Amino acid sequence: MENNGNDNGGFLWGLLGCCIPIVGLILFLVWKDQKPKTAKAAGIGALVSVVLAVVYYIVVFVIIGAAGIAGGAF
Repeated sequence: MENNGNDNGGFLWGLLGCCIPIVGLILFLVWKDQKPKTAKAAGIGALVSVVLAVVYYIVVFVIIGAAGIAGGAF
């Protein structure tokens, strides 16, 4: 478990993982042994992005469903 270079877990890696979740996941998997703090930041960013997307879709479908019921769609 050799620590190469600077491993400060920077906010920007988390932001990158949040904006592009697949990149965050790949960075997490590649860096989990070499740079654990930075890997954790990228992985958490990716996880936050996925959770926010799921919550967004649930809220949208609930609103659409409520509007459909109120509008007499059945």
